[in-house]
Amino acid sequence: MTDKVHFFDTTLRDGEQCPGASMNLREKLEVARQLERLGMDVIEAGFPCISDGDFEAVHTIASEIKNCKIAGLARCVKGDIEAAAKALAPAGDRARIHIFLATSPLHMEFKLKKTPDEVLKLAAEGVAYAKQFVNDIEFSAEDATRTELPFLAKVVEAAIAAGATTVNIPDTVGYTTPDEYYNIIRYLKENVSNIDQAIISVHCHNDLGLAVANSLAAVRAGARQVEGTINGIGERAGNVALEEVVMALRTRAEQFNHVQDNLNIKEIVRTSRIVARMSGMQVQRSKAIVGENAFAHSSGIHQHGILNCRETYEVMDPQAVGWGATELPLTKHSGRAAVKSRLEQLGHILTEEEVNAVFERFKKVGDSKKFVYDDDLSAIVDDSLHASSGLWELKFVQFIAGSNNRPTATIGLAKENRLYEDCSTGNGAVDAVFKAIERITKCKGTLKGYSVNAASEGKDALGEVTVRVDFGLPKPIVGKGASTDVIEASARAFLNAVNRSIRMAQMPMANVSDEKGI
Repeated sequence: MTDKVHFFDTTLRDGEQCPGASMNLREKLEVARQLERLGMDVIEAGFPCISDGDFEAVHTIASEIKNCKIAGLARCVKGDIEAAAKALAPAGDRARIHIFLATSPLHMEFKLKKTPDEVLKLAAEGVAYAKQFVNDIEFSAEDATRTELPFLAKVVEAAIAAGATTVNIPDTVGYTTPDEYYNIIRYLKENVSNIDQAIISVHCHNDLGLAVANSLAAVRAGARQVEGTINGIGERAGNVALEEVVMALRTRAEQFNHVQDNLNIKEIVRTSRIVARMSGMQVQRSKAIVGENAFAHSSGIHQHGILNCRETYEVMDPQAVGWGATELPLTKHSGRAAVKSRLEQLGHILTEEEVNAVFERFKKVGDSKKFVYDDDLSAIVDDSLHASSGLWELKFVQFIAGSNNRPTATIGLAKENRLYEDCSTGNGAVDAVFKAIERITKCKGTLKGYSVNAASEGKDALGEVTVRVDFGLPKPIVGKGASTDVIEASARAFLNAVNRSIRMAQMPMANVSDEKGI
């Protein structure tokens, strides 16, 4: 057994299943590039058979990411496996097909409607079929922690015998506890005859708030792959937060036999911020490792201790995970070359046309504030590329509001070089803006979520607005926009959601079941 722990990131698959966290292809690719910089071992890029969009995302990421293994999810169904193999083809020997099949009595009876013998046969046949396409096969026993151990051992042994190189023991519904999970992993190590021929992986959900504790217990028991997401995003209460697991392993190395990993932890904070921006899922301030308050000290006693010796109240160095001083800010006088250089330093890979679009927005923002910080620039990138790829483009927004005035908004939108204008009243300036946009675009939606965050510090900071809108599609659409004016940022975010809803409505979906995976 190797003393290296592999990290398997499923932000782009399981994380994206979180309501309101859907990402388009550009956003997924930006996250994948950052995960590559972080040093992730495996990136699960999607579920290729579920839609044309997922297939394209897996295929594009498999083509562009060169330093990580790329995984695609599949049920034990030939069509799923074939779709995954085709999408992963550009990755060559870095491709991994990840097959899952439920094994708990509850799932077998009520979901699969199959007997244990049928499930055992399906698992072996699915792995063997996938082995015809790629060498790297991962098998997941869905709902493993509610599976009877003797049967779980049989399934794992059969999967390995059929060619699985990794066997995943997921806590699909966040049910287990650390001691119980430790014993499950130990049982498999002691009762599966060929267990040394595969890496044991763990995939924990956080329904009881135990995902990190369970993952660490599994590592102590001998698991050598941890699956999770950045910031812990995911369905229900989320997946295990990988940044918390790696820092626990490094900070308390003596508790885990000094296992090693490949992650470049200086990229953790930047990765967290990119995932938050791309997914629209903001990080709570008190979140461990990457929250704004993770290394903040307000108590006088704590501040005194920190000034004398950092270790008195900090168990890790904030700079080690990427916290630190912001780079010197740009100003409205900065040229295109300076902006392009800073974009590259921040990890944004853009075409010349995209750089031009970002620079145009940068100059407008620079006229509104004294300095443009790195976080401002990242927000401008996100906002500019959303706008440049949309069907509708915001040309201007004007509004009247006050305690003695009925909020009224006038909006100008462009489409195919034609300007459209309209106005509307509302319960507030933001509501009036949204209604005016709906009047022009003829695209009506129900607002399900609205949040505003400052991209950087200061009274002239860029405001980043994220909206979640129900347009009657299978799931709500997330839109994002940025501006020094919150009303303008709100207009940009809502218009972004409108554009994304139009594109999504045009995208054909595969005819698959509601099953989404582990």
